[in-house]
Amino acid sequence: MALIVPCVAIRGSTGITLSHGPPAYEPLSAFQKDDSKSCKAMCFSPRGRYFAWVNGVSLKIVLCETWKVVAEISRPKVQSIKFSPQDTYLMTWEPFTVSQANPQGAPNLHIWDPSNGNLVKSFTQKKQADWEPEWSNDEKICGMLANNDVVLYENANFEAVSHRINLAKVAKFSIAPGASPNHVLCYMPGKSGQPSFGRLFQYPKFQDGQPIANKSFFQDDRVDFYWNNQGSSVLLLTSTEVDKTGASYYGKQTLHYLDTKGRTALVMLSKEGPIHAVQWSPKNTEFIVIYGFMPSKTTLYNLKCEAIFEFGTKHRNAVYYNPFGNIVILTGFGNLRGGIELWDVQHRKLIATSEAPDTTLLEWSPDGEHYMTATTAPRLRISNGFNIYHYTGTLLYERPWNKQEELWEVVWQKYPPGTFKEKTISYKAVEGIVPSQPLASKQVYRPPSARGHQINFKLHDDEDEIKPAESNPSKAALKMKKKREAQKAKKEQEAALSQTQNSNVNSNGQTNSAAPKTSNATTSGNHELTGDPEKDKKIKKIKSKLDQISKLKEQQGMGKQLEINQLDKIKKEAELIKELEELVL
Repeated sequence: MALIVPCVAIRGSTGITLSHGPPAYEPLSAFQKDDSKSCKAMCFSPRGRYFAWVNGVSLKIVLCETWKVVAEISRPKVQSIKFSPQDTYLMTWEPFTVSQANPQGAPNLHIWDPSNGNLVKSFTQKKQADWEPEWSNDEKICGMLANNDVVLYENANFEAVSHRINLAKVAKFSIAPGASPNHVLCYMPGKSGQPSFGRLFQYPKFQDGQPIANKSFFQDDRVDFYWNNQGSSVLLLTSTEVDKTGASYYGKQTLHYLDTKGRTALVMLSKEGPIHAVQWSPKNTEFIVIYGFMPSKTTLYNLKCEAIFEFGTKHRNAVYYNPFGNIVILTGFGNLRGGIELWDVQHRKLIATSEAPDTTLLEWSPDGEHYMTATTAPRLRISNGFNIYHYTGTLLYERPWNKQEELWEVVWQKYPPGTFKEKTISYKAVEGIVPSQPLASKQVYRPPSARGHQINFKLHDDEDEIKPAESNPSKAALKMKKKREAQKAKKEQEAALSQTQNSNVNSNGQTNSAAPKTSNATTSGNHELTGDPEKDKKIKKIKSKLDQISKLKEQQGMGKQLEINQLDKIKKEAELIKELEELVL
């Protein structure tokens, strides 16, 4: 069997071209380049049969087997295009306009047969947001939003409405992917003071009282749907433009879960702040959420909405699974540094890291082994171009753009499911190339007075470090490790004894015995600073906590009723003393 090499389609101010992916990277000779400077949209069909684009004059469709044009449709105003799930239909949208001759306006959403360019049906869709008709995966059902009702057609018979959902005002809906039976999710915004609803129906049971799952919520200027590939579970991300409490500049977001078995849940997040990214694993049983004020937190959840793994706290705002779900990219783009982490999902291990500053677009290759990053206009009009990497973080190819040119979009060719197979992950980096553009320096700025001196501190104190495990330690290192463990065990025993004598507190917050008043201020004060800025910072922080505990114990001894959180602080006294002892060793 011949090796299948996915292509990349490139759209910019110089037109549209296609190039081979790794290892060739050469232009696709069978495809005739379009030199138009007005190519507003392009896309591959989901199963990879067709490639289509618009160039300001016409809509062109090529058959990917031959890369020859099979249809050309004269529609100069088309701005958005999309294929149906089985490549059977091509949908186009153009701005809705009225004129004196036609005050009602002409239909602006058209459905075409891509094999020959014949028009199937036309509709009116004034808004470009969510303009695409929704299809079931087998294309037997097609739905559209019409005057806050969901209108559903069967078997592409657009002359007769098969079903209509008009129980309440529907602002958004989605037909689940996956096999039959089909499901339809509707978002119904609430009136003033009333909750909004996300209601999941099994097709065609749309009568009132028949949703198989129902979730109510407040604070929802916008709702986004995230289905898993099977269409068995969906996440609803509700967002408000403004947080009325003033806690966040980004508004407020909540994440809700529904599934086709009728289960609903609120996804509990352990850090305050916005939700930056949500992504289902292609394996359909897990999803990742990036959330919280920067540095954000990244958590892996199961179908019970339980946190099963923490990827740590870092400056991230985007997540990308490869097509098989065995590798995931965690990164931070936009106003973040563009550091990329590639994780082995099954073993929860970091494979590699790389840098992709100024990235505006990232997409995995359908082979699951390569990914592409691009810097595109109009987001960034300088340093446009795209790069291709191996999943071990190795740069394989780079294509910078000239300053006079703009890159707008890069997409990988699509293929039918099962074309590529999941491969075993290797942690060994492949051979690559050196980037032509120098990376920005990661050195911390030091004033002239501090230069030439050794300074030990972390640049980003609020980030969790990923530390590699020690391998093949020397005899001296093993001896020192054994000595440290013995000292640690001894101190633990002393701390436990001290805790037993000084801080026996019952569940009602009262002391069990008249323990003498002790102050840790003296204990903490005996520990001098080490001269290491990082350690000294931690020592001062622990001393402050111990002083607080000392004051709480004094208040407790005077008979004051303490709060639960204050009692919890006291219980941590031995742990803090132990940590302080270790720092000053």
